[in-house]
Amino acid sequence: MVTDHRKLPRRRGEALNAAIYEATLDELAEVGYAGLTMERVAERARASKASLYRRWPSRIELVMEAVYSALPTPESSPDTGNLRDDLVAMLGRTAQALSGPAGEAMRGLLGEALRSESPLNAMRRSSQGAGRKMMEEVVRRAVERGEVDPGDVTPRRLDAGQALLRQYFLFQGTPIPDSLVVEIVDEVLVPLLKRG
Repeated sequence: MVTDHRKLPRRRGEALNAAIYEATLDELAEVGYAGLTMERVAERARASKASLYRRWPSRIELVMEAVYSALPTPESSPDTGNLRDDLVAMLGRTAQALSGPAGEAMRGLLGEALRSESPLNAMRRSSQGAGRKMMEEVVRRAVERGEVDPGDVTPRRLDAGQALLRQYFLFQGTPIPDSLVVEIVDEVLVPLLKRG
């Protein structure tokens, strides 16, 4: 028997969004991006389709927000007390996220974006630069501790680790080995950021 969501207590704002994000991620894990529909997400979240479409005019925008809600935030960047261990922990979290529903969503989003300019534009608008912001936070703390010279911090160096993870994810798949994360940190990031 299907429960009529209209007879349940009404959720609003963040509580409703959280339920919808959770339903979206569960659907991604169960049926993948290709099988995800707004109708199934609404049913799983016990929400109306209208409430989804009011917030997210398209599936791509809903999925992107749901994925971003599940990713680590710059405020949660690891703080182990040294640059290398912070980088290993941060990239490890990213690798773990790419191995779950977020990664499944990213593959589907990229596939859809390559077929049409409209989804690609939606992805660009929704992209939050979380990977760069996490790197900026980790490196800012390393600069404050005196581990990194501020002159050695450039946008390309901040992007290098995430770019290498994405490259592996797109062409090799998942899971992303822990050894790759350590190699990226030890062979690329630490030498780029601690040039002195």
